[in-house]
This record gives sequence, C-alpha cells and structure tokens, in this order.
Amino acid sequence: MSTQTVRTRLVILSDTHTASPLPPSDPTHAYRLPLPKADVLLHAGDITKVGYLSEYQAMFDMLKAAPAELKLVIPGNHDITLHEEFYVRGTGKDKHTRAAWGMEDVQKIRDMWMGEEAKMAGIVYLEEGVRTFELRSGARFTVYSSPWQPEFYDWAFTYPRQVDRFNPSPPVVKDKTANPVPNHPEIDIMLTHGPPKGILDETDRGELVGCDHLSRAVRRCKPRLHCFGHIHEGWGAGRIDWRTKSFEQVKTIKLQVFEDRCASVDIGEAGDKPLKWGQETLFVNASIMDVSYNPTNAPWVVDIDLPKKQDNN
Repeated sequence: MSTQTVRTRLVILSDTHTASPLPPSDPTHAYRLPLPKADVLLHAGDITKVGYLSEYQAMFDMLKAAPAELKLVIPGNHDITLHEEFYVRGTGKDKHTRAAWGMEDVQKIRDMWMGEEAKMAGIVYLEEGVRTFELRSGARFTVYSSPWQPEFYDWAFTYPRQVDRFNPSPPVVKDKTANPVPNHPEIDIMLTHGPPKGILDETDRGELVGCDHLSRAVRRCKPRLHCFGHIHEGWGAGRIDWRTKSFEQVKTIKLQVFEDRCASVDIGEAGDKPLKWGQETLFVNASIMDVSYNPTNAPWVVDIDLPKKQDNN
C-alpha cells in the first residue's frame, strides 16, 4: 500500500426512514444487527419518514450504537423539520406540512444532532458545503455534502430542476451558486441525498430522475466516492471510467449479502481492482428501503484508500 494513503472502511446507509436494523436472527433481510464495524459511517439522508422528534431520537440512538469512529449524517427531503425555512413556512399543500400534523420543536431537533451527546458519539451533522476530517488512523479526507435534490412534490431540500446548485455561476449571473462543488482533486468523498442524472437513479417506471447539474459537477470533481440515496429502486454500486464514460456495476450475491449483513466492494490497493483516482469514481446508492418502504436493501461496505495526514515537520 502507498505510504501516502490509509486503508479505511466505510459503512454507507441512506433512506432508513426511521427503520432501525432488524434483530440478528431475522430470516428475511440483510439490514440487521449488528451493523458492520467501520472507521466511518455515512448516512445520505431521509433519516425519518416525516421528521418527528421521536423519529430522530430513534435514529440518533441507532447511530450512537453503531460501531464506527466517525458518523457523518445529512438530511433528506423527508427530514422536513431540519429544513427550518420550509417547515416553518408550512405551505399546507399536502399532509407533509405543519398545517396538517402540528408543530415540532425545530431547535430541539437541531440541538440533538449538533450537541455534545452527538459529538461524544462521533456523530457529525452536515449541511451543504465542504468539510475535512481526520481519523485516529492518520487518514485525512475532504467531503462535499448536500441534502438538496430536484423538486419532489412538497418535500424539503428541493430546488427547481432547471436551477444549478452545484456548479460555479458565470460572472454575469446575479444569484451566484452558494456552495459549488470544487474541482478535482479537492474532494475525496461526495455525500448527497439525490443521485446524479443517469447513475443509479432509475425509478420503477424506467425514468432517470437524477440531477443533470449534479452530474456535471461530479464530472468536474472526480471524487474517489460519491454516495447517495433518494431513489430506492436505484440501490447498488458501480464505478465509472471518466476517460471512456463506461459504467461497471458492482455484482452482488444475494446469499453472501444476507450472511454478511452488507454488500461490499474493495477499491483499495489491497483489492482486486484498485480505484484510479482522477480517472474513476465509485458510486453507491445505499437506500435501505425498497420502493414500497420495506427495509429489504443492505448497507454498503466500501474499503478505500484515503489520504494520509502529512507531517509538516
């Protein structure tokens, strides 16, 4: 292995919708206790069904118990109380707004995810932007995160499909992109709720519903890993070769996934096919729920080489 990188194990979840892992003896699904041990756990949003405090508490307790040093969490469109502007506005268009089901304590919810208890458990709540993290192993890596995705009924963290949140705005544009995705090689991992267009984003009706602008941004960024959820039917993983634009799906064996309680892929130097950073990106849709909101999908485990913190002495 290169002396400039550290082999690191990631566990990736998304779209749990308040479903904790099933008991170890459950004979039906791979999403069951205990969660695989990892250095970093990534949760790509839709933590809850509709953002009740009690739902967050259940998921917070689950993440506290998860065996990982660092746990990075973003919200999704169902986590409406974490999008305070949307929630307080309460449009009343449908049952998902406060007008229909009462008011939750938004500040108490945010304090849960950003308070001392979360910090002690290794839980870091992320919004849109760039953060760098260090692990006890010496790995130092940079994450771009965003809970936003194109318009999706009357849910949170959405934007009109024609709006570009992810790429730098031309100088003549008045309303600049607030948090554009940086160019390669600044970002190691992208963590977004929604998928890019054409990558693990196909619905059960055959529609590709990912974001075109996010797709352009990830082509510029070329991270080692881009993980997301949102489209339950898109569960899976695959790597793209940016030179040829070819996409290779990661094959899984159902029985093995069940026994391991996860689907796994090794893109580190110790694996069969190490990732060529800058030339390839691994994409993971880690939606736990299927399209009928049953927790039939497994978490993903990714073994990856991340940059090693450089000694300035």
